[in-house]
Amino acid sequence: PLQPQQAKPLPKKLGASQRKPREPQVPSSLINKIFSHYVKMPVTRDAFRIVEKCTQRYFKQLSDDLEAYSKHAGRKTVEMADLEVLMRRQGLVTDKMPLHVLIERHLPLEYRKLLIPIAVSGNKVIPYK
Repeated sequence: PLQPQQAKPLPKKLGASQRKPREPQVPSSLINKIFSHYVKMPVTRDAFRIVEKCTQRYFKQLSDDLEAYSKHAGRKTVEMADLEVLMRRQGLVTDKMPLHVLIERHLPLEYRKLLIPIAVSGNKVIPYK
């Protein structure tokens, strides 16, 4: 007599569902470009790996702090005021060195236009919030 065959269990896949999701990271090429701009001399691979690791940790801590500041203020969105508080705590922004001066000193014009309100003819202010 014929006996019914039992279904064989499928092997577990080691696909994307079982992998630990990776946190987004600042691209190495961007870190290298920025770091090379400021260092202006050759850097060994080992030294660059350490710089890259420190940069990743710095931005992780920065984002965690900004998230904490916005939650403390009862908001779900990080605002420029949160960034200014963080930069004050780090000693980057002071009464003698306001945030707008840092923006003007370190960012290209296209980014400055996005961050600093500019009065133009016709009594308009750009960027308009």
